[in-house]
Amino acid sequence: MAPKYKLIYFNVAGAAEQIRYIFAYAGQEFEDFRIPFDQWPDIKKKTPFGKVPVLEVDGKPVPQSCAISRYLAKQFNLTGENEWEALQCDVLVDTYNDFKQNLVNWYREKDPAKKEEILKNTYEVEVPSYFSKFEKILSENHGFLVGSQVTWADLVFAANLNQLRNQKPGVLQPYPELEALVEKIKNYPKIKTYLENRPPFADPPSS
Repeated sequence: MAPKYKLIYFNVAGAAEQIRYIFAYAGQEFEDFRIPFDQWPDIKKKTPFGKVPVLEVDGKPVPQSCAISRYLAKQFNLTGENEWEALQCDVLVDTYNDFKQNLVNWYREKDPAKKEEILKNTYEVEVPSYFSKFEKILSENHGFLVGSQVTWADLVFAANLNQLRNQKPGVLQPYPELEALVEKIKNYPKIKTYLENRPPFADPPSS
């Protein structure tokens, strides 16, 4: 009997969207509990480390988006064909998270001048540095990040890159393989159904 899953996060895409993509692709039902922003202070006290996302597995709370995603990937056989491919998935997801830290730093920065500097460096330096390498991997691997079929790395990239291009239209234009990956994942039937029926996101509080 499959565990009962409850995903706890805000009513935004954010760090939980890759988890929702994994659930959708696997065809696994789960409760997508979206915290009203005004209720966060009370709910925060009940989370393991005061942060979300948290996944409850049969009522047991598990924090950390990457740990949750990796766990679910193992449950749903999305880690590749062997241990080497599983390692490559880990490498790529961790590397994308290194890049994403730039955006986290931008969001958390309060000084307008520093925010602008971080954003400028992200799109002019970090995006070309990271994305050109991701592009090469996809080109050499016939459209998948690892192996010859969808892994959780593809789902994580697609969920995050789709958010990024919504925030910065055209950011993927120089990277056709990355753009194609996002579109390919979005058009898998179960992902497409999820996206078509996904409740509207709320506007997050300003930083």
